[in-house]
Amino acid sequence: MHEETERCIRAVQAKDDRFDGWFFTAVVTTRIYCRPSCPVVPPKVANMRFYPSAAAAQVAGFRACKRCRPDASPGSPQWNERADVVARAMRLIADGVVDREGVQGLATRLGYSVRQVERQVSAELGAGPLALARAQRAETARLLIETNAMPMGDITHAAGFSSIRTFNETVRAVFALTPSELRSRARGGGRDKSPSVLGLRLPFRRPLCPDNLFGHLAATAVPGVEEWRDGAYRRTLRLPHGHGVVSLRPEADHIACRLSLTDLRDLAAAISRCRWLLDLDADPVAVDEQLSTDPMLAQLVAAAPGRRVPRTTDPDEFAVRAVLGQQVSTAAARTHAARLVLAHGTPIEDREGELTHLFPAADDLAALDPETLAMPKSRRTTLLGLVAALVSGEVDLAVGGDWDRARAQLAALPGFGPWTVESVAMRALGDPDAFVGTDLGVKIAAETLGLPTQPSALRERANAWRPWRAYAVQHLWATGDHPINRIPAGEETA
Repeated sequence: MHEETERCIRAVQAKDDRFDGWFFTAVVTTRIYCRPSCPVVPPKVANMRFYPSAAAAQVAGFRACKRCRPDASPGSPQWNERADVVARAMRLIADGVVDREGVQGLATRLGYSVRQVERQVSAELGAGPLALARAQRAETARLLIETNAMPMGDITHAAGFSSIRTFNETVRAVFALTPSELRSRARGGGRDKSPSVLGLRLPFRRPLCPDNLFGHLAATAVPGVEEWRDGAYRRTLRLPHGHGVVSLRPEADHIACRLSLTDLRDLAAAISRCRWLLDLDADPVAVDEQLSTDPMLAQLVAAAPGRRVPRTTDPDEFAVRAVLGQQVSTAAARTHAARLVLAHGTPIEDREGELTHLFPAADDLAALDPETLAMPKSRRTTLLGLVAALVSGEVDLAVGGDWDRARAQLAALPGFGPWTVESVAMRALGDPDAFVGTDLGVKIAAETLGLPTQPSALRERANAWRPWRAYAVQHLWATGDHPINRIPAGEETA
């Protein structure tokens, strides 16, 4: 979008927050870059330059605005919508792969050479993978500086910098302030005394309908791993360097996020996975406009604009839970999952609630005794086949994976029909066009609305909703009276 100059100018002059994260505006006279909705007086058109990423603006020599905090804007929705190499690379960079494995590790995961990846990413984003990772490290550093009282040396390590000198130079270059100055400017004095607990605000594009988003997560919560407590969804996180516990509470203009981490190097990955879980980088205006062109959905969209797709923080975990949920009720699926957690999950300590375990990784389930599973033999076979495929790498559900290849890999496993494959595609892979046409709730909604109920006919009818069929599913599910459609009324649900 940054190349559509007239459109960008109109967005900046209107201070339109819908375009935050789509592009960044740099001002040549001040050498500052901003988000489109920056509250200051818009600069002269002749002084505006537009960049596709914060990293590109930084590479061009601009520093972040101190008023609008462009580094804290929602991410571009393109990385949610697209499945090409650049989009996959951006999802992996957000998850911290470059910091952990370098550009070579990023290229290996994508199946391309380093040169090819750097060329494609730079051509579209105006900056290479290293510059994009540097911009993310700078954002992580700012969060730690402003919200935590830990020493700057510890922040250097936690944010992923190789040295205190590089840390200082990057912070000064990006924010035009030293780390100490950033900390002194932080408002409210609300820094947590615990160096491993952080309180953050996760921004999103409005509108956002929290009902089905948090309702679904709460209604399907696995005891010990997830819970609804005091108006917030809480869960354990398995992270690259350790583990964590997150609390996510819907507010009017942000998601209140409280993170407890055993290793602060996992901060960027934890934030990325929480944003992915809640689909916070979606473009709800584009989704709702497309779905509203269908008379059958228009009224549903108007009644609850901004519905998101509830996802997962761990694709492998969701795939296992999808198998456990085949042809059983939500309550039964939770029971099956809870048994697996108690038998094979990793115990953790939770000082603020009743979370007890990390959901077992595929490796933890590799030696699973099928006789201990209280389910039909065919489903045991399906579960064991999935676990073996995840451990061997035969099935790759990683955040930067190829959606079509993952679908084909899943479909080749015994017991994986369209419902399971598309459920995983929708909630684990994040494909916005995934469609569970054989789902019972979707069929009931289709019948109520006068839509075809036969899977093939319904899929044909659903072509009008592309490329947002996963969001259409959320509206269809919401026509039923089920706990997934509403935030729990009580204060506490384990």
